[in-house]
Amino acid sequence: MALKGKKLGFIGAGNMAEAIIRGLLSTGALSADQISASDVRQDRLDEIAKRYKIHSLSDNPLLVKRSDVVILSVKPQVMAGVLKEVAPVAEEKLVISIAAGIPTAFIRRLLPKSARLIRVMPNAPALVLEGATAVARSGGLDAGDLETAQEIFSAIGKVVVLEETLLDVVTGLSGSGPAYVAMVIEALADGGVKLGLDRQTAMTLAVQTVLGSAKLLSETGMHPGQLKDMVASPGGTTIAGISALEENGLRHALIAAVERATRRSAELGQKGDDPHP
Repeated sequence: MALKGKKLGFIGAGNMAEAIIRGLLSTGALSADQISASDVRQDRLDEIAKRYKIHSLSDNPLLVKRSDVVILSVKPQVMAGVLKEVAPVAEEKLVISIAAGIPTAFIRRLLPKSARLIRVMPNAPALVLEGATAVARSGGLDAGDLETAQEIFSAIGKVVVLEETLLDVVTGLSGSGPAYVAMVIEALADGGVKLGLDRQTAMTLAVQTVLGSAKLLSETGMHPGQLKDMVASPGGTTIAGISALEENGLRHALIAAVERATRRSAELGQKGDDPHP
């Protein structure tokens, strides 16, 4: 295990950092004594430290000094300031950024050359340890660095490794995807309410149907088309519903959503490449 024995520090103790901490502790990948966190909000830092028994520090450079791996989980607009603050003590450190829209090139310009850098993009379901995380390959890594990142983010769900040039697509698909799925669930529930179900019952059925279908596909490796065909009997209710979805362009709408979100991610990334955002 590439992560074994390493000390992990989080700059920023927000919801995603907490999810990663919870996942690492629940899987036993790290002990609480190996994890430190800092945050500008002292009340939030105290809350996380008390809940998970990890170390809390109000000094970012000191946190970096004490850590083998540093996770940057701060908002994109404060990234430059944080990088300049910790750069003098980041020599030889493995730095992992989960900040949306901040390219590796921008971070690398503000860190010492000996710092190794990995950009990672998790998504919102990581908060319940069912995330989809993309880890971007980059140059200058030591043996085991990529495996270390994979181990960390495997604690909060599934991990894929790809080139950084594809992270905008990841943003359009899995980063923005929870919102698309939420809209599908809401629409299914609305259909049930329209036809007489109470709201709570309709929502329970819609959520569990989406959750169960996703789990079925994940655990069996079944192609989505197979599941569709399995449920749709000749002349039955499901094929009638599928016909309505096709008439109203469900597939086209979802593909277009991924395309448009990807383009927007690329636009924001170009702004983030400005060394003075």
